[in-house]
Amino acid sequence: MNAVIFPLFVLSAALATLAAPWALALPWLAWVFKPLATILVIVHAAQRGEAGSLERRALVAGLVFSLVGDVALLWPQQGFVPGLVAFLIAHLAYLVALTRRVPLAGWWPAFAGYAVVAGGILALLWPGVPAALRVPVGVYVVCLASMAAQVAVVWWRHRGTAFAHRAGWAAVGGALFVFSDAMIAVDRFAQPLPAASLFILPAYWVAQWLIAGWLAPRHTP
Repeated sequence: MNAVIFPLFVLSAALATLAAPWALALPWLAWVFKPLATILVIVHAAQRGEAGSLERRALVAGLVFSLVGDVALLWPQQGFVPGLVAFLIAHLAYLVALTRRVPLAGWWPAFAGYAVVAGGILALLWPGVPAALRVPVGVYVVCLASMAAQVAVVWWRHRGTAFAHRAGWAAVGGALFVFSDAMIAVDRFAQPLPAASLFILPAYWVAQWLIAGWLAPRHTP
């Protein structure tokens, strides 16, 4: 089924990216294809893992909340806080999934490294973040960095196993998620970035696809 889903996902993500004013200037493309791209990632994830397992249910729940966030952010101003909350819940759901096999912070260097990254991001953004948003933005950055670090923990704990390849790519996805959200925050709170969606949106969807694929396909023993 992925032979159909993946090309549709790539096409949807590309059209949503090109909807921006600097490209096609067709906002309706974003309204159609931005949610569709994430829905296709959900379908991708739904084919993986043990049916009914908490690991799989939490992963899919995280993607569903990501979809809610994607829709909310179609309104960049009014939807920012609802989108932030939706993605915060998504990262917490991912953490539930990612701690079924290995304990939280089971490899401290990953958390130490992402703590430095999160601190750097907050230090850069802090002067431009409105006072009312500082707590939610701070909490979000901590949760995002923890999710990315935990994916790296999963990879580290499965080195040398059949699971290592998928876990490694998922760890790349976690890093891309941090990059994508950091660029959104820089564009919003520090310095407007030209053609920002050209690299923010592709990094985001590659991240989601890789994280969604860390569980084995159901036909794999």
